[in-house]
Amino acid sequence: MLVRTVIFASVAAVLATQLPSLFTRETAKPAVANVSANYVSPATEQPKTSGVAVGNGSMRLQADAQGHYSGDFRINGKPVQGMIDTGATFVALNETLARRLGYTANQLDFRYAVNTANGQTKAAHVTLDRVEIGGIRVRDVEAFVLRDDALSSTLVGMSFLQKLASYSVADGALNLKQ
Repeated sequence: MLVRTVIFASVAAVLATQLPSLFTRETAKPAVANVSANYVSPATEQPKTSGVAVGNGSMRLQADAQGHYSGDFRINGKPVQGMIDTGATFVALNETLARRLGYTANQLDFRYAVNTANGQTKAAHVTLDRVEIGGIRVRDVEAFVLRDDALSSTLVGMSFLQKLASYSVADGALNLKQ
């Protein structure tokens, strides 16, 4: 019962922070072909981090026009665009991305019922080997995988942030320190 409550609260927090930006994205037509935020490029490409590596183990992300902090992460060694979400208890990714990261159907046990704005869906609990951004590397990060229709982008929640020495917001930038 407690696990369901935590999952429900996490999904509700994610939706509360993401729902306004979903409406904005629908009205703005991109100049290039639609590519999901969960696009994983081939392993030979290096991600171009939208933040600035301040020093060894430090990263600074500038807020976008909506005030969100997004960056180019590496999850289990693969480049992934993600958005920091302090309202999310865990890292949240969709099923398609989880499969691209190497999780098989046997590893994705969608046994946790969660409610979203699109209705009820199932979530699977996984532990990510590592999550990296700039010079920051965090191991053994808990995450939930949601069905594709319930989550369109990758959210980097507190299960990543709590493993850092500190994170803070100042002058329109999010500072991460390992």
